[in-house]
Amino acid sequence: MYERSQAFKQRVNRPFVGIPSFLRSRIAEDPEKAEGAIAIMGVPFDEGSPFLAGSRMGPRALREHSLRFVSGSAGYYNPETRRLYLDEEIKRDLIVDAGDADVLPTNVEKTFENVTAMTRALIERSALVVVLGGDHSITFPIVRAFSEPLHVIHFDAHSDYAPFIHDLRFTNAHAFRHIAPMLHVQSLTQVGIRSLRHSPAQIEDSINDGNRVVTMSEFRRLTPEGIAAVVPAGAACYVSIDVDVLDLSLVPGCVSAEPNGMTYAELRDTLKAIAERTTVVGFDFVEVNPQLDIGTGITSYLGAHTVVEFLGHICEQPWWTAKRDRWMARAR
Repeated sequence: MYERSQAFKQRVNRPFVGIPSFLRSRIAEDPEKAEGAIAIMGVPFDEGSPFLAGSRMGPRALREHSLRFVSGSAGYYNPETRRLYLDEEIKRDLIVDAGDADVLPTNVEKTFENVTAMTRALIERSALVVVLGGDHSITFPIVRAFSEPLHVIHFDAHSDYAPFIHDLRFTNAHAFRHIAPMLHVQSLTQVGIRSLRHSPAQIEDSINDGNRVVTMSEFRRLTPEGIAAVVPAGAACYVSIDVDVLDLSLVPGCVSAEPNGMTYAELRDTLKAIAERTTVVGFDFVEVNPQLDIGTGITSYLGAHTVVEFLGHICEQPWWTAKRDRWMARAR
């Protein structure tokens, strides 16, 4: 069992002090031997972005802004619920920052092999895997690392279901065309789809392949609980969150932002409903581009906020509490 030292607990540790691991968690010296109930990994890759580069810097920015949510050894406090979240996970050092997958510039397939290998190593240690991107192409090698049956819920303004033409297969517009036919993926639900820059095939092919495509108008009819209900109660679920599912006005640091998107409250409440209904085995947050953001870094902050709050809701669930207790007993 890992315990933070008393000297560390007594430090002030303002957000601008220290090495920016996610939520100031332990940093694994060897990512493939990282021991933690929750494993954070970064994939600083943006060669799948067809317009402006820069989301490779997303993992670093998300880590930096996550430091604003921790002080000493306590979890974060929500004044609306008057409760602490992630308190046991932080006090007991159950979160480990496993660092970043090794990126080989211009060698996309080998980079993706590295992403899959690192994700699989963390899964094999029974960790809940939280991935910081990077562009949305990285979700393909992450989901590929799982072997047990799961459902995928994809939040995005775009379907990322482009046909494989001109020998293009690994851009951020192709990830879910790779994911949908995987044998262990039992369903794919795409939520928030609205961009006017889709070709017909990017929508119609997904629907014809048996996936559920939920546009913004349908999302608002279904409610957060209706979205969560697309997955059987208690089933394993992987969640992929593109920051551009949020409205254009909220995410200046995103190259692919679109109008008519979700409010933060809509996304937060839907993620909370998913956490309460399903067994979330992993999730990613992608497409933050710090180089396009305004000076205060609000897109990176909003991204870290989303990851931290979703993780907090996951760790409130009875299945997680049982898993956490088993992990703590094993680590003693």
